[in-house]
Amino acid sequence: MKAPDHPENEESRITMLRSLDILDTEPEERFDRLTRIAKRLFGVPIALVSLVDVNRQWFKSCQGLEVTEMSRDTSFCGHAILGDDIFIISDATLDDRFYDNPLVVNEPRIRFYAGVPLVISNGIKVGTLCLIDREPRSLSDEDKELLCDLGKMAAQELVSSQLATIDELTQISNRRGFISLAIHALNLCKRMNKPASLFFFDLDFFKEINDRFGHAEGDIALINFSKILQDAFRQSDVIGRLGGDEFVALLTNANQVETKLILHRLEQLLEEFNNQNTVRGYDIACSVGIAAFDPSRHQSINDLLADGDSMMYEQKRNKRTR
Repeated sequence: MKAPDHPENEESRITMLRSLDILDTEPEERFDRLTRIAKRLFGVPIALVSLVDVNRQWFKSCQGLEVTEMSRDTSFCGHAILGDDIFIISDATLDDRFYDNPLVVNEPRIRFYAGVPLVISNGIKVGTLCLIDREPRSLSDEDKELLCDLGKMAAQELVSSQLATIDELTQISNRRGFISLAIHALNLCKRMNKPASLFFFDLDFFKEINDRFGHAEGDIALINFSKILQDAFRQSDVIGRLGGDEFVALLTNANQVETKLILHRLEQLLEEFNNQNTVRGYDIACSVGIAAFDPSRHQSINDLLADGDSMMYEQKRNKRTR
């Protein structure tokens, strides 16, 4: 048996998957309808909307199986997300990668598999819409086109879920999306005994930018600040806009030295940005509170946010005093 490789963009892919806030949720008719259609149209006993997580594939919709997840190492879907086209195995017993796979040797005794990758954005594939049969078979060109159409419909449904967790203006996580991702990250830090820190940002003089230059220019300032945050922090960090001019970033597995380096990098990027365009008429500046995650003190992400918020306002008050 050959376990599937990880895509080159695995870190971004998992971040995108978690931002959908759909893992381990209840069944939904909009996805079940698609797998029912696929099962009936292709005459297969099993049809799935499968999402490939770190170590598992989890089924958002499952027709013909009683389980809700399986190991990623034995999954066919893990192989399917490595390519752009439909991944088809006509007879798994004749394929060197799968002939001794537990899902082939034992139940559900897979022989035929066809999975179309679910592409969300920037080419990121979070899972598949797939067909499974216990008998060898093939797909015609017309069948392939139909399966691709159903896959696009499933991907659109996932994107509609993502819109509820993405800030429309800046295209980073909104409050709901950030909290969902942060909960996963903090739980991982607890289990692995790794450090985490929360940065809580508030733009300085943002009201003055709106009043003097207009709300459209204020929106541009928010977009630019979100881009600076994305450049300053690591790909593995969770960044979000809570609302208004408040932003947050959660660092995981970063010690105090690394935390200071990231803060220094942010300060440099802000300085470079402000020096690049003197015609703009204003600088982007921020106050920040940094709260180190303490499992004994912070029982929830809201506790950590409250500490970061408090520290940020303390810095803002000190600036005004000076």
